[in-house]
Amino acid sequence: MTLPILRPFVRPFLLACTGVAAIAVAPLAQAQPRVHIEAPADGAKLDAMEQNRLVYEVDPGPRGDHVHAYVDDKEVAILRERKGSYTLETLPPGPHRLCVKIVNKAHTPIGVEDCVKVVVE
Repeated sequence: MTLPILRPFVRPFLLACTGVAAIAVAPLAQAQPRVHIEAPADGAKLDAMEQNRLVYEVDPGPRGDHVHAYVDDKEVAILRERKGSYTLETLPPGPHRLCVKIVNKAHTPIGVEDCVKVVVE
């Protein structure tokens, strides 16, 4: 029970406290790490005679620092830009798996990755 003289102040105080809590929680919800390979598309056919590029966009989140690129589970590049591309070495004909993984400062994957399967002809 509040004293009658304090009632006009209680509601604005509670609303202000609730607003502060929402502001404090909102950045945490936006801090989720994510990575997306924009090109090539999953299932794409790549020309063995062309220079093929891996185009990506990443938000490393609070635990990530940068990304590594992989071809068939072999690390091929360390990438520090949040949005960029990497020219792939010539790949032999056949199926391949391209991945971009978020890693921490110790270069350990944090479990967030995007992969596509391609076929080189």
